[in-house]
Amino acid sequence: MKDSYTSITLDSTADGILTVTLNRPQVANALNTQMGHELYDVFGALAIDSGKTRCVVLTGAGEKAFCGGADLKERNGISDEQWLAQHTLFERMFRAMLDCPLPVIAAINGAAFAGGLEMTLCCDFSYAVRSARFALTEVTLGIMPGGCGTQTLPRVVGERRAKEIILTGEPFTAEQACEWGIVNRLCEPGEVLNLAYTVARRICGNAPLSVRQAKLTIHQGLQMDLKSGLLFEIEAYNRLVLTEDRREGIRAFNEKRKPVYVGR
Repeated sequence: MKDSYTSITLDSTADGILTVTLNRPQVANALNTQMGHELYDVFGALAIDSGKTRCVVLTGAGEKAFCGGADLKERNGISDEQWLAQHTLFERMFRAMLDCPLPVIAAINGAAFAGGLEMTLCCDFSYAVRSARFALTEVTLGIMPGGCGTQTLPRVVGERRAKEIILTGEPFTAEQACEWGIVNRLCEPGEVLNLAYTVARRICGNAPLSVRQAKLTIHQGLQMDLKSGLLFEIEAYNRLVLTEDRREGIRAFNEKRKPVYVGR
């Protein structure tokens, strides 16, 4: 992971929050090839060595858009081979976000269309301003969702509603997104990052290995039948028994103090 990028910005806090901001507000924070490389670099690095980071907040620059989807001006006139090569990069980027071992919170500051909504769905949960709008518009452009959207959306809203959203390509409101489970909570303009940070700080105060194992178990368990999921849960649980953080949690409880977790 680099110290600086051209299409995104990074900001880290002492308590372990990494803010990743999509920083192309002049084009609705549209996803171009450079942003694809940079997001893949960041989330790929977190999977290998997260350092002091315990939680990620993903947001967009400006007040109008979280991400308007792929940069169609960049795609205009490119060859089929270039399109496929770019999309291979995007696929890996989305998968890196989805597979991030740390909790990832989306702070939706504006419109989240196409790839922007798919980014939201690749995060663990999200908060949005009431004025935000959402859509998967790919079928109106002769393509289809290819950033995990056909798989993540049905798992959130159900098959029938997902088909309606994807096959019509029609936008929907933040209130609908919240009602359908795409967004966890709504807030007024200017407040979405504060809400995300409040929750992120709460997560960062918990045992980091416990948080990772719990996230992994939920994610993997949903791909299994119930019996297999329960076995996976116990396997993940048992790995925490021998950790120093487990011992610290019990000590702190009995000593009536705040635990100090070190991630081992």
